[in-house]
Parts: sequence; C-alpha cells; structure tokens
Amino acid sequence: MDFERYLKAGRIAAEVRESARKTYHVGSTLFEICESVEAHIRSMNGQPAFPVNTSLNEIAAHYTAEPNDATVVKEDDVLKIDIGVHIDGYIADTAVTVCYNPKYEALVKAAEAALGEAVRMARTNTKASDIGRTIEGTITKFGFRPIQNLSGHSLQQYTIHAGKSIPNIWTIGSSFRLLANEAYAIEPFVTTRDGQGAVHEGQTKNIFGITSRKPIKDKEADELLELIWGRYRSLPFAMRWLTDKYEEKELRRLIVVLTKKKNLHSYPILVEGYDKIVVQAEHTLIPAESTVNVITL
Repeated sequence: MDFERYLKAGRIAAEVRESARKTYHVGSTLFEICESVEAHIRSMNGQPAFPVNTSLNEIAAHYTAEPNDATVVKEDDVLKIDIGVHIDGYIADTAVTVCYNPKYEALVKAAEAALGEAVRMARTNTKASDIGRTIEGTITKFGFRPIQNLSGHSLQQYTIHAGKSIPNIWTIGSSFRLLANEAYAIEPFVTTRDGQGAVHEGQTKNIFGITSRKPIKDKEADELLELIWGRYRSLPFAMRWLTDKYEEKELRRLIVVLTKKKNLHSYPILVEGYDKIVVQAEHTLIPAESTVNVITL
C-alpha cells in the first residue's frame, strides 16, 4: 500500500471527474470526450488506469470510444463517464452520470445518494453485505432499482478488480469485512422501476487486457503484445491507444489473433436487461479504524 500515490491518483481523478461533470457534452462525439478526459489525466501527471468509459443510456458500463468514434451525444442521452487514474499502478476509480433531461434527475440523485450513504458507513470491519443493504435501501426509497449483478470492488496495484466485491444489493450469507489500508471502489448502478435490475453482455467489445504474455510465434502479434505490456502491463487498454503505432485495420487483425490465442481478453459492454436507462456514481476509499479516506472526493 502506497498511500501517497493513492492520494495523488485520487486528487487527479476527482478534478477530472468534476471537469467532466461541468462540461456540456451534447454535440460532442464519444471519441472527443474520451480523448479529452484522458488528455486531462495525463496533463496532471497521471495515467489512465483504463480507457475512459462513456456508456450511453441502457449501456451500464464498458463502452469506450472506437478509433474516430462518430457517436454523438444527444440532448436526451444519459452519459456515464467512468474514470480511472493510476500513479505507478495505484488506482483511483470514480464515475459521474451526466444528463440534461430533467426526466432523469431523480435517477441520478438516487445513485449519488446511495453512494453517499455507503461511503459514510464504510469503516474498517464494516461488512460488504451491510454496504449493499444500505445502497439497495437508499435506491428503493427513491422508487428505483439497483443493478443487482454489478458491484464495487477491491483495488490493488495494477489490478482494478482485485477479487473482493461490494454488492449493490443486500446479500444473505457470509460477507467479508473491509480492511484498514485496503482500497475499495463503491459504485451504485441504478435503473428505472420497470427495468430488469440486471445487465447482460452485449456484442460490442472495445476494451481489452492481457491474459498471458506467452509468445505465440507470430512475430507481428508478439511485438504488439510486448508493446501493450510495456505501456499498460495488466491494465485494460483501448484500440485507439495504439493507432500511433499501427494502422487500424492491421491492429484489429492482430488483436483478433491475440484474443483467439487467449493472450488478450475483452470486456464486453454491459446492457440493462430490459434496455432501460442506467445511471452510475462511484468513489474510491481507503478505510481506517475510526474514519474513511475517500480519495476521490
């Protein structure tokens, strides 16, 4: 645990998130938003811990812009901007939902309120299941539904999902307790009352990560694999991050080769079961004995 690096990553993530919250995104492409947010992170001497997620409407998570993505944000869109920042692999993870249609204001408030209540109770020895119960209870009071199969997660150096899950619903049975000086991301996802309250994997896959560095005896594919490791190690990456070295067509071919050989895995987009609107809010925190350090405030 390097607390100072976590704090630095958190300060950058918070500033970038608030800038994204205040920006008017209607008329911008998702490519422009992703590139702008990531450039802001780098300008503050941080690095993206994963490609900025710009998930619209019923897509809950894992959409990032394709190279030159022409998808434009419209006035009625609900845009979730999920930001990760790392300093030498120490990660701060935070998210905000941006929308301009008053119809969805209460939905966004429900996610923010659930996050606030969860953060307030998070201390050393707090049970993850109790956090889930608080999140679910807060969301249902607003008249909405939590996404039951998405959760918060523990964080470790160069590892975004480090094995422990913090549910967004009350789970019955054994549950781990938060540890002092361990980092956790808490992220309520909320959908409408008539939503399914669950997500499924969609067809789009435009975020990738290394599974194995074992050479496959394909010179071009192995060179790409080493470039990815040198730049991002085990952290997720986007195809558009590599177009400075490769033509898009060749890059797509090589990524398919490496995926088939199981050197790379993909992160499919996650879509609400009934195609209803999803919103998100997220902070990263590090519990202490009698307080909690919310590093992305």
